[in-house]
Amino acid sequence: MGFLARLLIGRDRKIRLFWRAMIFFALADQVAPLAFDPAFGFLASRLHLGDGFSAANVAMQELENFLIALICTAIFSLYERRRVDSYGLPLSEALGARTAEGALAGIVMAGAVAAGMYLLGGMQLHALATTGSALALAALAWLGANIVVGVAEELLFRSYLLQTLWKSIGFWPASIVIALIFTAEHYFFKTGENIWDVITLMSLSLMLCYAVLRTGTLWFAVGFHISFDYMQLFVIGTPNGARLPEGRLLEASFHGPAWLTGGVLGTEASFLMYPMIALLWLYIWRRFRGNPPAAAAASTPRIS
Repeated sequence: MGFLARLLIGRDRKIRLFWRAMIFFALADQVAPLAFDPAFGFLASRLHLGDGFSAANVAMQELENFLIALICTAIFSLYERRRVDSYGLPLSEALGARTAEGALAGIVMAGAVAAGMYLLGGMQLHALATTGSALALAALAWLGANIVVGVAEELLFRSYLLQTLWKSIGFWPASIVIALIFTAEHYFFKTGENIWDVITLMSLSLMLCYAVLRTGTLWFAVGFHISFDYMQLFVIGTPNGARLPEGRLLEASFHGPAWLTGGVLGTEASFLMYPMIALLWLYIWRRFRGNPPAAAAASTPRIS
């Protein structure tokens, strides 16, 4: 083989892992949306979803991301003769202890930040924003939407992409690349993003990658992602990109310095996030320090 061929193709006569990761990202981020965006835009218009920050709109957007991530992962799982759920998300563990533990961590983190904002005067509670049967429906709708968010974003960023880069360039370089991509996707497409939210997003992404290293599964990250967003959007009703979620639980106002309230970005851009993230890093380290660090090549069931 010539130099370029050797650069692209490994000794196993397959595309090198680094290039597989790059192709996966290009397909998921640039190519697939060309087909999916018009289809989901048409579906949203037929369902008369409108432009509000609702559970239905969030679910529609993230369902598109989930399908794109799943299809792209399936393409490479066939190429590698592996099961599509073998990249950190085994279906048998979906409702297991790691998912529940991650969910509890998300509830505690978001709840502690909200409590801190309230005690320091940055958050004022007025009443329930939704009551009766509408409250029950909203609670279920936002739960469903955030389940889709958690699974879709973790499948997209920290499943095949992380696992493949990990085996190619090492765990921490791969985690940094993933964190940069994850942060950029939020920074450039959400109103009001600033350096403080960038720090939060980078820290959370690296922490969730570290959770994969220590637990050997992505389900802890999925559970955390679901519950943290659910707490922010439904329970607390915090702003997100200058928009307030429709059908939230609490009617709250946020009048205080941006360092405390997060401004238009809500709880995730509050300075109170930083000590909570540090504590969760410490928890993951202590809780799972008896586990040998997971190897990206481990647990790779193949199609027989």
